[in-house]
Amino acid sequence: MKISGVDIRPGNIIEFEGSLWRAVKIQHTQPGKGGAYMQVEMKNLYDGRKTNNRFRSSETVEKVRLDTKDYQFLFATGDMLTFMDKVNYEQIELPRDTLGEEGDFLQDGMDVVMELYEDKPVSVQLPEQVTLAITEADPVVKGQTAASSYKPAMLENGVRVMVPPFIESGERIVVSVYDREYVRRAD
Repeated sequence: MKISGVDIRPGNIIEFEGSLWRAVKIQHTQPGKGGAYMQVEMKNLYDGRKTNNRFRSSETVEKVRLDTKDYQFLFATGDMLTFMDKVNYEQIELPRDTLGEEGDFLQDGMDVVMELYEDKPVSVQLPEQVTLAITEADPVVKGQTAASSYKPAMLENGVRVMVPPFIESGERIVVSVYDREYVRRAD
C-alpha cells in the first residue's frame, strides 16, 4: 500500500532502497522556505543498520504489512535461538542478533510474537515487561533524598538497571524490556 512520505508513523514498516525498514522516530519539519518534510529515523529489519531519511509530501513509499504468529522460545545454542510455532509445533532457528539488545531479556518458555514477511521471519516482539531477580544491588548512601535517588542493580540476566533505594538484592522486580528501566516490585 502506497502512502505519502509525511504519513509515516513510528512502528510502520516501509520498503525503501530494496529492503524493509521500521520507522523508529519521526519529526515533522516545516521550514520557512520550501515544502514540509518528515525526518524519519529507520532501522533495517534484516541487518539492524540505522539511517535517517527525509521524505517530502510529494514522495510515496510502500507501507508493508507483516504477518504475525505466536511462537514460544525454547532454547539457545551458541548464536542461534530456537522458537516453536504454538499452533503446529514446528521449530524455527534465528540468529541471536535478530532480536538486538532486547534478546538479553529472552527467557526459556517465553511467549513471543514473530513478524513474517513472505513467510520469512524479520523480527521478534518480546512482552513489554518481564519479571527478574536482582543478583546484586549497591547499598543505600545515607543522606540521599528518596524522591529522585536511584541506585544501580544487576539483574539475573546480567543487565544493569537503576532501582529505587528500597530495593535489595534477591528481590524480584518488573523491568520494561524496551526502555531497560525499573517499573515496580514483582507481586
